[in-house]
Amino acid sequence: MRILFFLLFGFSAFAQVTTEEIFPTGDKEITLIFDLKLAKDSRASGLLGKTSDVFLWSGAGDADPGDAFKYQPVGQTNFSAPFDKGKMTSLGNDKWSIKLNPRTYFNVPAGNPIVKLGLLLKSGDGKAQTEDFVLKLYAGSYALKWLSPAESFTLAEAGSSVNVRAKFSATSSISLKSAGTVLASTASSDSLTYAYSLGTEKGKLHTLILEGTSGSSSLKDSVRILTKPAVVTEALPAGMKDGVNYVGNKVVLCFYAPSTSFVYAIGEFSNWSALPAYLMKRTADGLRYWIDLGVQEAGKEVAYQFWVDGKLAVADPLTEKILDPNNDTYISATTYPSLKTYPVGAKGIVSVFESGATPYVWKTTSFTRPASSNLQVYELLVRDFVADRRYKTVADSLGYLKKLGINALELMPVAEFSGNDSWGYNPIFYTAPDKAYGTKNDLKYLIDKCHENGMAVIMDIVLNQADYENPYVKMYWDGAKPTATSPFFNPSATHPYSVFFDFNHESTHTQWLVDVVTKFWLEEYKIDGYRFDLSKGFTQTPSGSNVDLWGQYDASRVKIWKRIYDKIRSYDASAYVVLEHFAANNEENELGNYGMLLWGNSKFDLARVAQGYTQDLSNVSYKMRGFTNPSVMNYIESHDEERLMVEVTNGGKKVFTAQEKLERMKMAAATFFTIPGPKMIWQFGELGYDVSINENGRTGTKPLKWTYVQDSERAKLLKVYQQLGTLKTSKPIFTTTDFTVGSLSAVKRNLLTKGSDYLLVLANPDVNSQVVSASFPKTGVWYDYFSGKSFEVKEAEAKMNLLPGEFHLLTNVAWNTTNLGLVPWSIPDFNIMGVESASINVKVYPNPSHDVVQVDWEAEMTSETQLRVVDAVGREVLQKTLPQTKGSNSTTLSTQNIPKGLYYIQIDHSKAKLVVQ
Repeated sequence: MRILFFLLFGFSAFAQVTTEEIFPTGDKEITLIFDLKLAKDSRASGLLGKTSDVFLWSGAGDADPGDAFKYQPVGQTNFSAPFDKGKMTSLGNDKWSIKLNPRTYFNVPAGNPIVKLGLLLKSGDGKAQTEDFVLKLYAGSYALKWLSPAESFTLAEAGSSVNVRAKFSATSSISLKSAGTVLASTASSDSLTYAYSLGTEKGKLHTLILEGTSGSSSLKDSVRILTKPAVVTEALPAGMKDGVNYVGNKVVLCFYAPSTSFVYAIGEFSNWSALPAYLMKRTADGLRYWIDLGVQEAGKEVAYQFWVDGKLAVADPLTEKILDPNNDTYISATTYPSLKTYPVGAKGIVSVFESGATPYVWKTTSFTRPASSNLQVYELLVRDFVADRRYKTVADSLGYLKKLGINALELMPVAEFSGNDSWGYNPIFYTAPDKAYGTKNDLKYLIDKCHENGMAVIMDIVLNQADYENPYVKMYWDGAKPTATSPFFNPSATHPYSVFFDFNHESTHTQWLVDVVTKFWLEEYKIDGYRFDLSKGFTQTPSGSNVDLWGQYDASRVKIWKRIYDKIRSYDASAYVVLEHFAANNEENELGNYGMLLWGNSKFDLARVAQGYTQDLSNVSYKMRGFTNPSVMNYIESHDEERLMVEVTNGGKKVFTAQEKLERMKMAAATFFTIPGPKMIWQFGELGYDVSINENGRTGTKPLKWTYVQDSERAKLLKVYQQLGTLKTSKPIFTTTDFTVGSLSAVKRNLLTKGSDYLLVLANPDVNSQVVSASFPKTGVWYDYFSGKSFEVKEAEAKMNLLPGEFHLLTNVAWNTTNLGLVPWSIPDFNIMGVESASINVKVYPNPSHDVVQVDWEAEMTSETQLRVVDAVGREVLQKTLPQTKGSNSTTLSTQNIPKGLYYIQIDHSKAKLVVQ
């Protein structure tokens, strides 16, 4: 085995971590030198330019393979705080060093070997850091190191010579051979130097073997040198596409790689070597390389990469599966059965092809997508929705969503992202589903089951940015950021809020990638559309850090989006295109009129309503925003927003009880979901999920709260959501364009009209009771949906009283005649001024009351009677035993100690309503 240093990102011609010692061991002091300019993790940018506040975070390992951080220094426990023992010394120019003896620094027990160190640099607060590095140490007493060439495989020009230099740890008998011929030898030396001529043949592989003997110890190692090849130009065979092509069991690879000189296919078929037989042909336009690998064994997965310009190996950007040496070991066999073992000899992420694979058999072959104007979407993160984090388990949970009236599932990003634990907005491979959630057929099963249950699937896709492990980031990299000539990426983002590396969407190469990727998921996975992350970032108009400037109308951005939309609709004429845009209203309206949907953030408005404040809700209405079409997909919560229950808890106009908070969640939902237009629920909003977005870090794993379903009061909130969702997706009135969203003083009022049918929603968000004129659109019999009761409206402007948090969904059609038992009130209260119906023989005045109220009643006989005062949910607040005589009776009650609100005064079997103000 080759003895040399290697790094987690060892493709670079210059090592990010080096040592002053040629043969560093675990038992002698070594000097570690870091060059931060060569770090690849985007978080390392926060370390550049520092002259202090840089610390080593490290560990030691005693086995290979094995944990490089198994032993850690005493006191290294808090990543968010400085670790003084690991304080680095600045060498200037973003280089840092530290001296340490591994055995004593890491407290490795005597007798245990130290074969490697795990290393990274970080800022004192841990907010900036490099990637992890692994540095191999020399554990034996006899070793060699190649000084030149420094890599086990190098590229050189034909006709040149290579200066071969090697160093042994002891005086040795040394020989250097090539093709069985001894090139140089020495009987007694610790080093060797030789000038090796490569000859004039292009694309020839030269293997140099170095042997050394010292006493009874012997070593043998080799380096390979490839002369730059002469590339053959030849057209791509007819019918071939970018990526992997299967012609029967034959495999043809096609690699889109503009601005490159040559590419080799390397993999298990070549023992990870750039062999002449695997030099890829280039198309005449210089954009693509391709190779016919011939017939492959059916059903056998083969790992491969592309070796580009003799500088680095990358996985296929369009692979449908990757193997990741750093993360796959943490994926359980339950999640991904029989996952292919990472191949010996490979480095970094590799791609996989499989000829003759058994295709997924779709069970739902005919699916009609819901109209975009009435989508009821459920945004879901697989990681935080089910305990085992599997596509299959989500698929088996769709009955829960169906009861919510959900007709579209929006999956947060599932394309391969860095690591296994993520929201998914750090994409690296765009056509491979992330294995952390299961196999590709598991994902297809989920989509299939959604269609079976009448749900569309909208895929959250991240084509505004890519993380470092994306092949196109790595191929065009200047050491710290994408090159200025990158065909795909901007060296720096043109806008705020970019986290990783920003695509240039005016580039034809980026446009090619967007088109290939969006076509792939529609055709291969039968998804129904896309939600595009940070769509406002698809611009080359520079705005720097000026968020307001970024949001202004951008004609070039509009052009970019119309092009993408047209392409997607050319593949699938009804596919949804949903944008997270938040740009100027006229820009969003133009894109909406073109056919796209725009995310609409109603969080602030509905939070204020739930908190007890008066708030204008006109922005929830697409009409009031000036949109011609119902193109705004509004939501109260999304993955980016704080939970509504947290907002009600922390920002209420008063301190609400647990029950009051749940009632306010119901009120907010009824007010929101009855406004026509597409709507979205963020997972568990229907249960009043109250774990802050910032728990365990903003994007960190959040606890499951399925036990909420077993809580009787939270279950009522869930059922309110279920009722609203079912109504929205089943009643035509929710697609009407004849509707208004307004207020009656503090009371919210939504009115929907379709033909002779009406739906009126009245909700009081205030913390005090409100008396309003309901403004019924017609008189006659009306129905209170949640109580199932009917009542007669005699006057359109009949006054009514609403308790704090009280809401009603009223229709002139009998949608429901059963008390659902989900809200603590019945039909609207029209009896607020002491005017009773004929069947009531109890009179109360003055009403509303401030201090004292007089109660009059009629009795049929002389006796004692019980007078009770109960609140709107039936709780007794006062009881008195009173004498009564046959005929008229009267008493007075003090209301000074009774909280404001609606009450019932009961005498025998009669009652009257009382409002205390």
